[in-house]
Amino acid sequence: MANIYDHAYELETALRNSEEFTQLQEAYNAVMADEAAKQMFDNFRNTQIELQQKQMQGQEISEEEVEQARKVVETVQQHPQISKLMEQEQHLNQVINDVSRIITKPLEDLYGAGEGEQQ
Repeated sequence: MANIYDHAYELETALRNSEEFTQLQEAYNAVMADEAAKQMFDNFRNTQIELQQKQMQGQEISEEEVEQARKVVETVQQHPQISKLMEQEQHLNQVINDVSRIITKPLEDLYGAGEGEQQ
């Protein structure tokens, strides 16, 4: 029987070679090659990280911070290269979510069976 980790590494390789990852990588490289786009993207990512950290620490996020984050998102969405990067990231995330649902199916089948009965 094959080692489950061997299959996981095969899956990683398949993901790296997928069209979705290749397109994401191309979009990312295009943003990183454009200094203005890179700076805008870095600002967007830093804003996301700061707000996530505050949430994780149970801190309130002020209306001002929410409004500032909204403006940052609007700005980056209007930049064609960053918008494409975000779109490609969504495509890859959908693939990863689909794969996650597939690999967790045995647990769903086990725990999803009614009245403690296994299917």
